[in-house]
Amino acid sequence: MKIRIAPSLMCSDFRSIEAEVKLFERNGLELLHFDMMDGHFVPNLMLGPGLVKAVSAMTSLTPDIHMMVENPEHFLPALELAGKRPLISVHVELGRKVEGLIRAIRAQGGRPAVAISPQTPIQALAPLLPTVELALVMAVRPGHAGQEMLPGAIERIAELKEMTARFGVSPLIEVDGNTTFENIRKMAAAGADVIVAGTSCLYRKGVPLEAALDELIGFAASL
Repeated sequence: MKIRIAPSLMCSDFRSIEAEVKLFERNGLELLHFDMMDGHFVPNLMLGPGLVKAVSAMTSLTPDIHMMVENPEHFLPALELAGKRPLISVHVELGRKVEGLIRAIRAQGGRPAVAISPQTPIQALAPLLPTVELALVMAVRPGHAGQEMLPGAIERIAELKEMTARFGVSPLIEVDGNTTFENIRKMAAAGADVIVAGTSCLYRKGVPLEAALDELIGFAASL
């Protein structure tokens, strides 16, 4: 599969989350996307460390944890997952402490990653790219599902792809926000490697999850 699919568990039905995770395993997916929110960095609360640990224990899939929190250092010890090497994204908007957070993630056995919000110039990622395994580009404002992709999002993905080539580094480029089939095609063409799959392509109202997953996998394989 050229484009990797990371189902967004923020959009899942928590009553059947284990069955959903096993469905993703059977279909060859590699990643599970967790959105951690503290109600401060973003105006929402979602998916705390306890849930991340419980779901991660159900599966061999790699946790892909997006920390939308003001103080990630308070939560990192709880995300030291036995037998796992989770991808953990911290936001570049946190400023000077991001480099220390990246070191802390790696020291506890995680795979450091960095996320960037739409209002922040892509160039802000430049000094961090050699130190991370993934860069997450938000195509919507972080904090809520179901938003429309913001203007300029595709160009930001292409700018990041060009920057990684120029620096001779190759972190995965992940995109989150309004990942419709039409937008996924544009995101992939611009350089995206991983698509966070939420309500726009996977957890679609009125479509059974297994059918939606089959359609999404087939589409991703065609790109």
